[in-house]
Amino acid sequence: MQKLESLLTRLIGEGLLTQATLSNVRQKDPASFNKVSLKPVLLKNELKYQFTYHYANKTTNENLSPGETEQKITGLLQTVFRQALLHSTEADHQVLISKKGSVTILHQKPTKAAVELSHNRKKKYLLEEGKPVPFLIELGVMNKEGKVLAKKYDKFKQINRFLEMLDDVVPYLQKDRTLNIIDFGCGKSYLTFALYHYLKEEQGFELNVIGLDLKQDVISHCNALAVSLNYNNLKFLHGDINQYNELDQVDMVVTLHACDTATDAALEKAVRWGADVILSVPCCQHELNTQIENNTLTTMLQHGLIKERFAALATDSVRAQILDLVGYKTQLLEFIDLEHTPKNILIRAVKHDGKADLQKIADSYLEFKRFLNINPYLEVVLKDKLEPIFSARK
Repeated sequence: MQKLESLLTRLIGEGLLTQATLSNVRQKDPASFNKVSLKPVLLKNELKYQFTYHYANKTTNENLSPGETEQKITGLLQTVFRQALLHSTEADHQVLISKKGSVTILHQKPTKAAVELSHNRKKKYLLEEGKPVPFLIELGVMNKEGKVLAKKYDKFKQINRFLEMLDDVVPYLQKDRTLNIIDFGCGKSYLTFALYHYLKEEQGFELNVIGLDLKQDVISHCNALAVSLNYNNLKFLHGDINQYNELDQVDMVVTLHACDTATDAALEKAVRWGADVILSVPCCQHELNTQIENNTLTTMLQHGLIKERFAALATDSVRAQILDLVGYKTQLLEFIDLEHTPKNILIRAVKHDGKADLQKIADSYLEFKRFLNINPYLEVVLKDKLEPIFSARK
């Protein structure tokens, strides 16, 4: 079996296996499967091998990782089957196992071409793999041929997910003038560069984009990169969200992973600027965790971990409701898969001209506040805008 195991390790480890069939059962059992076929598939951008078990009157499927696949094939050939045909891009390998357990492997020219690794069809991204994008190359996400580097594939997915959410709100942006866009807490600015590239190069907007962060070394690096990319209207500044007052009007505010009430500070500025679009991924929502108090919820709130998660969800729910009250239509969306980060909720708000039932929204919001005994920071800083709405309730 050692020769077979080595072959499987190479074919699966190097991604050469395109299809396989296991057959010739050792002992016939009408209740058991009599053949197994398998092929590689891509599920949520992860390589799996789909096993199909063939019974007399049905089939069942199982998706396994590459490591599990190697073990499964070896185990089935040791205990259930005496024959296998392994198709690869380099050759067809026929495996024959004698009654005494000796293994013979015959090699022939390949008869199966490489398959597209998709369960249905490969997801089409706004920034396509295989098409070189200058900022992705400079940031080390792609090589010069447009191939996404394996260790940066999650970042590639995150950037495209962000652009999908951005693309949905493009109709709410003005195209007849230069747009002012601010990214508060821009960090290494993968998404700031993505936003600039997509709106400027792909959608044709005239932009003035500013990234703001507290880390001077990050700001210097991003400015140098913007210059090298000829992104002439993308600037990075060292500064604090609360202290930034250089613009009188901003069309879009982005804040990704600003900690605790820093998110609220950015949302307040967006509201006061009358920004048409707000995109915010909050982080570290501690404020309400210290305020929430409700005897009915003791079963939940007595556990620190549960209380922390509940407080985070309550915080983002409150933020969305407040934005609705001050003239926005707000959605809470999954930004990226939970397996990558628990900070995966994006608040997306667009300026709303339609008539909303503010009294109904206000009633719901104030009842929620009373139920949890909370006084959210965002309500406090927007008191002048919210108080007339609350006062007008019947």
